[in-house]
Amino acid sequence: MDTTTEAPLKTGSSDFNLNALDIVIIIVYFIGILLVGLWASFRSSRSTLKGYFLAGGNMVWWPVGASLFASNIGSEHFIGLAGSGAAGGIAVGAFELNAMIVLVLLGWYFLPVYLSSKVYTMPEYLRKRYGGQRIRVYLAVLALLLSVLTKISVNMFAGALFVQQALGWNLYLAIILLLSITAVYTVIGGLAAVIYTDAAQTVIMLIGAFILMILSLNRVSWKDLHLEYPQAIPADTMKWGNTTCGVPRDDAFHMFRHPTEGDLPWPGMVFGITVSAVWYWCTDQVIVQRALAAKSVAHAKGGCVFAAFLKTLPLFLIVIPGMVSRVLFVDAVACIDRDVCMEICQNPTGCTNIAYPKLVINIMPTGLKGLMLAVVMSGLMSSLTSIFNSSSTIFTIDVWKRLRPNASETEMMVVGRVFVLIMVAISILWIPIIQAAQGGRLFDYIQAITSYLAPPICAVFVLAVSWGRVNEKGAFWGLMFGLVLGLVRMVLDFANPAPLCGEEDTRPGIVANWHYLYFGIFLFGAVCIFTIIVSLLTDPLPENYRKGLTFWTRKERLEDNTEEATEMTHQDKPEPSKQDEEEVSFGRKLQDWICGTAQTEQHEPTEEEIAAADKLSSLEESRMETIILNLAAIIMVASSIFLWAFFA
Repeated sequence: MDTTTEAPLKTGSSDFNLNALDIVIIIVYFIGILLVGLWASFRSSRSTLKGYFLAGGNMVWWPVGASLFASNIGSEHFIGLAGSGAAGGIAVGAFELNAMIVLVLLGWYFLPVYLSSKVYTMPEYLRKRYGGQRIRVYLAVLALLLSVLTKISVNMFAGALFVQQALGWNLYLAIILLLSITAVYTVIGGLAAVIYTDAAQTVIMLIGAFILMILSLNRVSWKDLHLEYPQAIPADTMKWGNTTCGVPRDDAFHMFRHPTEGDLPWPGMVFGITVSAVWYWCTDQVIVQRALAAKSVAHAKGGCVFAAFLKTLPLFLIVIPGMVSRVLFVDAVACIDRDVCMEICQNPTGCTNIAYPKLVINIMPTGLKGLMLAVVMSGLMSSLTSIFNSSSTIFTIDVWKRLRPNASETEMMVVGRVFVLIMVAISILWIPIIQAAQGGRLFDYIQAITSYLAPPICAVFVLAVSWGRVNEKGAFWGLMFGLVLGLVRMVLDFANPAPLCGEEDTRPGIVANWHYLYFGIFLFGAVCIFTIIVSLLTDPLPENYRKGLTFWTRKERLEDNTEEATEMTHQDKPEPSKQDEEEVSFGRKLQDWICGTAQTEQHEPTEEEIAAADKLSSLEESRMETIILNLAAIIMVASSIFLWAFFA
């Protein structure tokens, strides 16, 4: 394969020569997304907790599903999935296929319980289910830390890598511009603005990625890829006479790989990924908050099915083009020599992360380059807005409400918006850490952090929804037990990093021979057993901690068992104005306009609003809705199993 026409891709330089059409497309994209966000902001009820944090509970299935998908598919997916495809083949696509089944699990098993419990946040659900405050506070703080240290950092790095490589912009300038635009409509509009902009960005992402996939397969067909990918060996390997480093895997076109020698062993792919996927899709605030915004349980389930359908696409739209990129640009994407890799991408460990940018730069025609840049920015901005809004919700409901139990609804609206700005500031301050990490190692560390911290949380939620006998003591000490085990393994991993290709592996056996997916299975099982034992050895919770709070009691009437129940209604009493309108300062008018708190009179919930809220929590759906949704869920699960079997 001739690679002499490859364009060098170096940090701080740009080979992405945008013409006027590309620039116009990018400008139109920014203006369009901002207008959609502002439109959604001012058509939603922004002055109430439910209006700001749950979009008023009025979302229909298609924007819910699109937002679920867009919140997950960030810029790190375009960089990371394509890079993993270039490095190891299609196996990474199993993460996407697994999500299809887990999304059905969210809609049919977890979500009915969350809706019947009438909560805003996942820590709030555990507060109602188990009682006490320590579990809620622990999970709230952990969620906020993970948002800053993993989700925001990995999204910003991936998006900035693409923008910087493509345009040659300063890293700070690129990130500050993107964060500023996302902050505007996130602060003003809340979840409604986030969901509608996610829906718009989903369309842009799918169109752009589909065009690039067609152009990629036009260069290297699926049939030719089977022949040429195994031969995509960089010149470094030939020069050194090395027969292993830089050579594609023999099982690159198989998802099921050897249980002990595979890089992604098949038992870990089936069971280990499921543990992490249940944590992410069924208990993580960023995801669940979108489903909670649905106008009915039927629309929530419909959104989950629609998102599951969309999750079939990344394997074809991102992973396979990443493999094509290795074939077309093997010496750059698959480099193994430290000096060569540093020259190409400023990362001595490898340059597979540039697989997707290389395709965009080299095979996209004029105009479509600007579209693809908008696609990656769509992924970055949709993920960041989701994280900002969800983190704001957790801080306001689970932390601020705890510090100020009597805080008014208006105060909480302002606090939620200010916290978004704080998250933006922290994100900008995190940029030097991203630069120092140089990308590849950062991604590895973030995978480890989530793998070792997620299984205990997943176990506690699964037990909370599934079995009423589990109590607060069992859940809390189960979380602590899992945290200790996870931290021990994480420290061992950090202290003993994986060797580069050609280096001797001197890591202890517990690290070198115990795959992180297998450890996740072990950790999940150990926490479940520990939690059950402690719960059985201690007193059971009163009956009111189970009614409406488990899958088996989801249709029973919920009883208030919290001291500071957060009502999702227009609960604030009007704050009568003592001044005429003309006496209100300009600063206060601006605050009221941004925060939606200008109204001095808030209406009592109408009969229609009360009926809608009761229907949502009662989980009612028509017979026709039940038939259609169940049939769609069966088709989705069957499709996932078929794709697993086809690529196994």
